[in-house]
Amino acid sequence: MTIHLPPRTVTDRPTLANWLRAPYNRWSFQHVREIVPTAVIERGAGPVMELPQAPLPLGEHEVSYTSHPDDGGGSGAEPLARLLDRTFTDGFLVLHRGRRVFEHYDNGMTPATVHLCMSISKSITATAVGRVVADGALSPDDLAGDVVPALRGTSFADATVRHLLDMRTGTGRLTEEQSRTDMEATLWAPMTRPGVHTDLTSYFADLVNVRPHGGEFQYRSVLTCVLAWVAEHAARTRLPELVSREVWQRIGAERDAEICVDGHRNALADVGVSCTLRDLARLGEAMRRNGDVNGVEAIPRTWVTDTLVPDAGQRAAFTEYGARYLPDPGAYYRNQWWVAESGPQGAIYLALGIHGQLLLVHEPAEVVVAKFSTWPQGWSTLLAQDTVSACVSLAESLAGA
Repeated sequence: MTIHLPPRTVTDRPTLANWLRAPYNRWSFQHVREIVPTAVIERGAGPVMELPQAPLPLGEHEVSYTSHPDDGGGSGAEPLARLLDRTFTDGFLVLHRGRRVFEHYDNGMTPATVHLCMSISKSITATAVGRVVADGALSPDDLAGDVVPALRGTSFADATVRHLLDMRTGTGRLTEEQSRTDMEATLWAPMTRPGVHTDLTSYFADLVNVRPHGGEFQYRSVLTCVLAWVAEHAARTRLPELVSREVWQRIGAERDAEICVDGHRNALADVGVSCTLRDLARLGEAMRRNGDVNGVEAIPRTWVTDTLVPDAGQRAAFTEYGARYLPDPGAYYRNQWWVAESGPQGAIYLALGIHGQLLLVHEPAEVVVAKFSTWPQGWSTLLAQDTVSACVSLAESLAGA
């Protein structure tokens, strides 16, 4: 299948009505704060996690990829540089044992540029939740309605934190009207019905369950926003400050990040974080090190372990709806990370976002890969499968080096 791509440059200034579409996203994903309101996720004054440079000539290195024929793909190999070009890469960074072995920028991006993470934001949010759990302020068994009084009487009242973390609530998919309400309430689209919903929490009560909680995995971004609301109540801290204190400062981020907020300063926990490529890689490296950064438990070790050990039946719950995103046999979704493989030799797991955002942790190869992109379409199963499989291939070629 041929994917026809629009021009890579745009001269017209993106607007609130078009900033998420190609070709405007080529500019807007690096300038989010100029389009929608954001809050700062401060890095603090602590030491930066060092990522020493040890460059390797990987641009011409052949990577293999595999995508399902039903999606128009197949197996093949190509130079890494070609893969990066055809997947609209803005930034690509490879760490091997904590060293920067390959770093590439395009489309005007630099090491200091923050780029929209899209749904990698979910994994960042969940990492902050992991600290709230480790500190004893929240339990995966807690009911959302018990923590947030405003959720009592809604479909989320008796959903557990675990159900939210693993996207196994009974919540139905948003209708087209609800999706439009979501975009407008979060200020990501022009308001067409002023006053109907003024913030992202105001429509939670409109959502209904279509099955019992605790069943099959089904990917619904709204669950991360509900999870964040629960964590904010438990920690008595707004999400930007929580992520700053419990994630960004602890992992030794080099620069402040930012997160989109609505008109009531509610943070878009599911898609709203922007950060630099190196700081995204630092998150992956902290996870790869089992939470340890310079001898300090930056991310709770128990949380990293919990992410990589599925509950009984979790793989089976993932099968029907998860294969579209991650077709690997035995894959599952836990703590808002996609786990492709988990076993005695270590795990391979990812954070993913639409338009081609990726953070891959390959424990057996001691590799972390971070990638920012601006695909012209939100989701392409073909490009996703090609990218993930090529990054795994690259990691495996570095194993033992």
